[in-house]
Amino acid sequence: MCYSPALSPEQRSIRELLRHVHQGLYLHANPVDGDPITTDALVMGYESPADDSITVKAFVPPCRMEDLGDPSFCAEHGIRFPYAGGSMAKGISSVAMVEELGKAGMLGFFGAAGLPLATVEAAIDRLAAGDFPFGINLIHSPHEPDLEQALAELFIRKKVRLVEASAFLALSLPLVRYRLHGIHRSHDGRIVAPNRIIAKVSREELAEKFFSPPPEKLLRELLAQGAITPEQAEMAASIPMAQDITAEADSGGHTDNRPALALFPTIQALSVRMQPRYGNDTRLRVGLGGGIGTPAAAAAAFAMGAAYIMTGSVHQACVESGTSDAVREMLAATRQADVTMAPAADMFEMGVTVQVLKRGTMFPMRAARLYEIYRSCASLDDIAPAERDKLEKTFFKASLEEIWQQTRSYFLHRDPRQVERGDRDPKHRMALVFRWYLGQAAHWAQDGDPARAIDYQIWCGPAMGAFNEWVADSFLADPQKRRVVTVARNILFGATIITRANFLRCQGVNLPDDVLRQEPLTDAQIKEYVR
Repeated sequence: MCYSPALSPEQRSIRELLRHVHQGLYLHANPVDGDPITTDALVMGYESPADDSITVKAFVPPCRMEDLGDPSFCAEHGIRFPYAGGSMAKGISSVAMVEELGKAGMLGFFGAAGLPLATVEAAIDRLAAGDFPFGINLIHSPHEPDLEQALAELFIRKKVRLVEASAFLALSLPLVRYRLHGIHRSHDGRIVAPNRIIAKVSREELAEKFFSPPPEKLLRELLAQGAITPEQAEMAASIPMAQDITAEADSGGHTDNRPALALFPTIQALSVRMQPRYGNDTRLRVGLGGGIGTPAAAAAAFAMGAAYIMTGSVHQACVESGTSDAVREMLAATRQADVTMAPAADMFEMGVTVQVLKRGTMFPMRAARLYEIYRSCASLDDIAPAERDKLEKTFFKASLEEIWQQTRSYFLHRDPRQVERGDRDPKHRMALVFRWYLGQAAHWAQDGDPARAIDYQIWCGPAMGAFNEWVADSFLADPQKRRVVTVARNILFGATIITRANFLRCQGVNLPDDVLRQEPLTDAQIKEYVR
């Protein structure tokens, strides 16, 4: 099963042979220690060289894309590869994106945050008609609890079996209700919870809550409402809120900018400490997201023990994303330093920020200025005349009173309580007006409104810049060539090659400089290597 020495030098280069990830690779003892590998010292196959005179110095086992991560994650979620496309709000992680990932054996989450219930329901219906796993995002909405509850009830009614919980500051009643709906014992006595949660968190204390059973206080509330039975409440004490947690490092959108190398081991250690509570039937797993946009980053995540990887920013630049070509062009020109933090529309009053693109847009500076004004003024009337004039001419392009009337009309349909509070509380009215700008800035970007290009709000993390550096001078440098599955396959395939190369390095082999630099390949090229 060995490849013939008659192959061309290019075909027999270590860089090329490592790409045959389904084959073992043997290194003869021919090279002098410390010297670069020579082509006549390489043999590839499933078995060691038959010639007894050949001493094997190093061995690289096969490493398929399917073998990265935790196999139980793929098995339990019905996917082939340990790869998840994280949710991006307002349908940026679109139905089309989730479909493509699902058909390719990966897991996609539809970005339901910020969308009308009818739009989310239509997306669920379309995805449910396909023959692949998928998930829907449930974002914590502390200022709109009725909306969070309505989404959870929709997921229950539509039998959505997987939810990605994001931006949660604490466990909420709707999330617990979703998790426990339909919990029962199987014929052999095992507890079965049909609704699963993958929680995206960046803090150890919150991860502990998700790895724990639902809080007793919330169980009592659900019991009082008749949402669960006493038997279900008893079973709930034996299951975690989430078996899977994505350690969210330096991501786009909502993020605490945590360094992955510090965050992941901490959450992983927590899972090890808490695993004995559940025995072998329920495995606690930790994946990694935030900052993953290259094969090297993916390989590092798997080397640390990630059960799966989750990507987001690089998917927004793909043709299937629910954004505009103008945004894709801007993302394709992004470098790592081109991102910053700006006030979040959904948690503006709390001072929560999101990571956004700063290159080519004034949004981060303008949003920060609005928050400064909000903190220093008691109402719109307290804003200095010159400042107010600037806001109306450059930020809002309308009078603040006009914006309030638009905002008031919007919330009369979405959440009338916000209008009632705004009418009696000038400070809250100011917050709602400022949130109008923050919310519209995301719409202007999605729609590609050229008149508002300077105000685009584009959620983005530093992974985008790393991705662009990696794909420079390749076919993926063109935004129109960036398809989500092609990007995902290249990240996974490159990670397997780097993993195999590191097997050699761990055995004292001095590798050529170009081995760890794997340029993107087409889908057809990758399939040739993995068949």
